[in-house]
Amino acid sequence: MTYCLGIKVKEGIVGLADTRISSGNQTLTAKKVIIEQQTSQHSVFLMTSGLRALRDKAMTYFNEIIEESGFEYKKMYKLVNAFGAQIRRVSQEDRKALQESNYDFNIHALIAGQLQDDSEHKLFMIFPEGNWVEVGKANPYFIIGNTSHGKPILDRVLRYESDLNFALKVSFLSFNATQVSSNDVDYPIDIILYRKDSFSMVEQRLTQEQMMKYSGWWQSKIAKAIDEFPEDWAKELIQTYQQVQQQ
Repeated sequence: MTYCLGIKVKEGIVGLADTRISSGNQTLTAKKVIIEQQTSQHSVFLMTSGLRALRDKAMTYFNEIIEESGFEYKKMYKLVNAFGAQIRRVSQEDRKALQESNYDFNIHALIAGQLQDDSEHKLFMIFPEGNWVEVGKANPYFIIGNTSHGKPILDRVLRYESDLNFALKVSFLSFNATQVSSNDVDYPIDIILYRKDSFSMVEQRLTQEQMMKYSGWWQSKIAKAIDEFPEDWAKELIQTYQQVQQQ
């Protein structure tokens, strides 16, 4: 499984991707994000989830197009359309064989950044059919892969107006919730930061050892908050239960 997260706030973009993949009975570490920065006004990252063979094939086709024609895209949606076309190409070649072997054609992708003619930074999610949606201000993030555990904290506290520092912290806590509850998502994690109109992305890999004290701090804060949570309603419920038991 995979945990890839893209967040778009007013100040910029945060990307986070885990690195665990499964190959047969083996668990391996592999990079799931690619960054393209070829010119002064060209800054993009791409993350993928799904069967490794499908992801690699779509990326190979896409890279071949770029090598043959040069990077001619000046708006993000055109780049997204081009990658979606390669997903459809892989689907035409492999979907039937996968279904016959009881596998789903399950590739998804996140593409984010800013190109020359974009008025602002952009974040898109591409589906297995090759179509896409752009993130909106009401829910300023997309997750691909394991979407269950990391979503609640994002829905509770993340807003489009949140600053980049807040978005970075909540991205880690979202991953932490997923990693704790799922054995197919794990460290190390790759973090990408992009500030609006900068045309420059920063990437850093973080290990479990580096983040252990922060995840431990968060765990203790959660336990303390639960312990301090108002409990008059709970006491009343327990008293009622005890009275029923005594009758």
